[in-house]
Amino acid sequence: MDQNTLYYGDNLDILRRYVADESVDLIYLDPPFNSNADYNVLFAEKDGTQAHAQIKAFKDTWTWDQEAYREYSEVVQSGHGRLAKCLKGIHDFLGTSDMMAYLAMMAVRLIELRRVLKPTGSIYLHCDDSGCHYLKLLMDAAFGPECYRNEIIWQRTNAHNTAGRFGRVHDVILFYGKSKSPKWNRVYLEYGEQQLSRYKEDEEGRLYTGQDLTASRPNSNSGKFEWRGTKPPPSRGWGYTLEQLEKWYSQGRILLKKDGTPRMDGLKVYLDEMPGKPPIDVWIDIPRISNTAAERLGYPTQKPVAIMERIIAASSDKGDVVLDPFCGCGTTIVAAQKLKRRWIGIDITHLAVNLIKVRIADTFGRKIIEKYDVVGEPRDLESARALAAADKYQFQYWALGLIGARPAEEKKGADKGIDGRLYMIDAQGETRSIIISVKGGHVTASQVRDLRGVVEREDAAIGVFITLEEPTGPMKAEAAEAGQFQTKSVAGTRHPRLQILTIEDLLSGKKIDMPIAQDIRSFKQAPKATKAKKPSVQLPFEENDPCAHEQ
Repeated sequence: MDQNTLYYGDNLDILRRYVADESVDLIYLDPPFNSNADYNVLFAEKDGTQAHAQIKAFKDTWTWDQEAYREYSEVVQSGHGRLAKCLKGIHDFLGTSDMMAYLAMMAVRLIELRRVLKPTGSIYLHCDDSGCHYLKLLMDAAFGPECYRNEIIWQRTNAHNTAGRFGRVHDVILFYGKSKSPKWNRVYLEYGEQQLSRYKEDEEGRLYTGQDLTASRPNSNSGKFEWRGTKPPPSRGWGYTLEQLEKWYSQGRILLKKDGTPRMDGLKVYLDEMPGKPPIDVWIDIPRISNTAAERLGYPTQKPVAIMERIIAASSDKGDVVLDPFCGCGTTIVAAQKLKRRWIGIDITHLAVNLIKVRIADTFGRKIIEKYDVVGEPRDLESARALAAADKYQFQYWALGLIGARPAEEKKGADKGIDGRLYMIDAQGETRSIIISVKGGHVTASQVRDLRGVVEREDAAIGVFITLEEPTGPMKAEAAEAGQFQTKSVAGTRHPRLQILTIEDLLSGKKIDMPIAQDIRSFKQAPKATKAKKPSVQLPFEENDPCAHEQ
C-alpha cells in the first residue's frame, strides 16, 4: 500500500473487502467500552429504524439481538477453533447478556485483524476495566497466550470520586504480537526530577551518577572475586569481566571510596550520554486531554496523541502501515503521519470522516489531501442519492462536510430549521453566522421560505439551502426576495442573503458566496492561556457535542 486511506463504513466489511492478508505492521484500536454511556442521543431513533451498525457507532451500550447472535454464530462456526471455543465458554457463563453482545462484536473483528497483521506485527487494544478481563481471554484465543506482551495501565486522570469503591482512574491497553517476537524499538522518556536528583556535577560541569557494577548471583560463583580491594557480598558478583572493569578503571570511569577501593555502584555514568529512561507498563506521565488543551476536539473519549506516538515509535518503523479500525477523530492517523508511517483509518460515520479530513489538513497543510484517498464517500450524484436513501442523517453530515460546516446542536426533530452552521468574520471584525439547511428528498419553495424565516429570526448573515434536486423557478424567486447581505466596510461587498446550492454544485467545487472566506472561524475552542494557532477551517464538532464519540 503506497497511499494512505481513510474508509467510511463498517470496519468488518472494510477489512474483508479492502485490506489484504498480512499487509499491516501495527494495529491500534480503541473500540466502544460497553460502559453504558450513550453518545448517540442526536442520532438513534427510538423505533430502531436506523442501521444496526450506525446506532452502535454512537453507543457504548450493547444489546443481545439478531445482529449479536449472527456475529456470535459466525465466530463459533469459523475455522478459528480456539477463539470459537473461548467465545462459547464465555457464552455459557454470561448467557445472552449485553456484555456477550459486545464480546461477539469484538471477536468477529479480531479474526480479521489477525488476518491482516504481518507476522512481525503488533496489536494494541485499548479498553477499560469493565471488560478488559473478557477481552484478554479473546485476545489470548485470537493471537495465542504466548504472543501476549504487556498489559499497560494508563492513568487517565488524577482524582475520581466513586461512591462505595476506590476511584476508577485508569484504562488498560492490551499489547500482543502476531508472533512471539514482534518488531520492537526501544523508546526512552525524559528523566523526572527524582532521577535527576541522583546526579552530581563533576569538575568539568558534567552531571553524573554511579551505576551498579554487580549482579545477583545467589546460586553461582560467577563474578565472585576480589577486584582492587573490593569483593561483592555472597549473594552477588561482579556483573562484568575483569578486563572490562580494568578498562573502565583506566578511563577514570570507576568511582572510588575514601580508601581508594572501587565502589560496587561505582560505574560513572554521565547524563548527557544516557538516552533516557525506558517506559514501564504503568503510564502516569501522559495526562488526559484537559478542557483547555490545544489538541482537544470535543470527542468525549478522545485520547492524547502522545499515547499513539509512543506505541507507534515502539512497534513500527518509518514507512510501515498503521491501522486504526475505530479511528474516531483521527488521533492515530495524526500520530502516524507525524512519524512518517503509512496509515489506514476506518470509521462508520461521516461526522468522524469529515473531522479527520479537517484535522489532518489543519495539522499538516492543505496539500496533505494529495497523500491519501477517501473510500466510501459519495463522489457523484448517484452515490449521494444512495446515501440519502439509506441514511438521511449521514447524508446530512456528509453534505455539511463538503462546505466545512458542523451539525447544529439541536436534537433531531427539534432543530428549528437549522441543520448546520458556519461562522465568519466580517471586515469590521464582527462574528456573523451562516445558517445551513440540507434536504435529500423532494424540495419546494415553502422550504426555502422557511429557511428565510430562520435566517431572519437568528439574525444570520447568510442562509444556505443545500439540495439534491435542482431548484425550481419559485424556489429561486423566493431566495432572490431575501435580498443581499452587505459587509460593514468601505468597499461594502454584497452577497446573496439566501443561496441555493445543489449537491452537484458542491461536487464540482462551487462555494458559498460569502465575504472574507479565508476567515471562516473554527468551533474548536483554543485555550485562553496559549497562543495556539486555530484551525483554518470549520471543525464539524462543538466541544460539548454529545453525539461525538471516538469509537
